[in-house]
Amino acid sequence: MTDIEQAAREVTARGESARRRGRDPVNLPMIHNWVEAIGDRNPVYTDASFPSVHGGIVAPPAMAQVWTMYGLHGTRPSDDPLGAMVGVLDDAGYTSVVATDCDQTYHRYLRPGETVEVASRLESVIGPKRTALGEGWFVTTRSTWYVGDEPVVEMSFRVLKFRPKPAAPAATPTIRPQVGRDTAFFWAGTALGELRIQRCGTCGRLRHPPGPMCPGCGGTEQEYVVASGLGEVYSFVVHHHPPVPGRTLPFVVALVELEEGVRMLAELVDLSPEAVRVGLPVVVGFHRVDDELAMPVWRVR
Repeated sequence: MTDIEQAAREVTARGESARRRGRDPVNLPMIHNWVEAIGDRNPVYTDASFPSVHGGIVAPPAMAQVWTMYGLHGTRPSDDPLGAMVGVLDDAGYTSVVATDCDQTYHRYLRPGETVEVASRLESVIGPKRTALGEGWFVTTRSTWYVGDEPVVEMSFRVLKFRPKPAAPAATPTIRPQVGRDTAFFWAGTALGELRIQRCGTCGRLRHPPGPMCPGCGGTEQEYVVASGLGEVYSFVVHHHPPVPGRTLPFVVALVELEEGVRMLAELVDLSPEAVRVGLPVVVGFHRVDDELAMPVWRVR
């Protein structure tokens, strides 16, 4: 028997944990927050005048866990079975976790003003199992919510505690643009070293980013012109976080007003963020990603 299996037997033998009382009784403000977040418009949860078989407001059954959540600074009690097994598996190197199953049984609806308590016990610890995520153990607990001595909700909850597979060396990724019917001409141009701007075939208006319809006349005939690539920085941001695949932080994203009158976003390269300013003269360049993709960039001229 492994140390993990021995620990599981000991935690199982403890049976159900002590009941833990929710911080607040079931209450309407929290119900309002829940139904707004979920998008549940059933008036039985919020409108006391709504005629229903319940004879008044009831809480959504799926809110059971809400009433006994630990809160931002809460800690699991020492007799919590899930917390105990998580600690054992962490110490054994199974440091990652993912929830796999959750099954709830509702015995009745809860009503505002009722105080809810929860107790949990360990049902099973199965492993080690080889999974796509890595070798791990499946830990299943069963929690029961009570009002007084009456069980009102039960939940079986299973997690996989696993040891992540070593990451394989990966090539430097690049976020690729979405190419559609309205933008294909633009990316075909960058691959050839051309900065193409969409032009309305009806009124001749230039526009960027490309779109299916002219915002001026409503025309759908699409043409393009090849821009000179010359412009000035109209605005810019320095990106510090979060990390972006294929980029070294920090980097500058500049909105440039081209000579043709349209504005276009791209990375400003070969210049420190401290040296960037509004009005800086720039020219377009093209960063070759592969045989199919070239990304426009700005360079100081």
